[in-house]
Amino acid sequence: MVLNLRVMAPNRIVWNSEVWEIILSTNSGQIGILPNHAPLLTALDMGVLRIRNNGEWSAMALMGGFAMVDDNQVAILVNEAEIATEIDPDEAQKGFQAAKADSAKAESKKSKIEASLAFKRAKARLEALNAA
Repeated sequence: MVLNLRVMAPNRIVWNSEVWEIILSTNSGQIGILPNHAPLLTALDMGVLRIRNNGEWSAMALMGGFAMVDDNQVAILVNEAEIATEIDPDEAQKGFQAAKADSAKAESKKSKIEASLAFKRAKARLEALNAA
């Protein structure tokens, strides 16, 4: 038994294949999905999607969205997604350091929110690289 996983961003289908297991980052923590999972609709946080296929794990950075699980079909709609193998490690590390510095010097409420989102995005990209 397998899951049919489809990850869709506004501009492209990022992933569309059968997988054995996935681990999602939801707003209330991580959740594992195996074949025959109960129907589920959940909001996704910025974080890492882990995908197990044929005994190997892949990772993807997701930038928020929704996941729906029903009858071994998993549809994930996201604002943006990057497969770990497509992320440049040096660029991701520089982005993380810049976001961390911006977060530390943010003063207004708006700049703190923007810096926090940029930090979460950069952290998700680094975590995807480390999970792959």
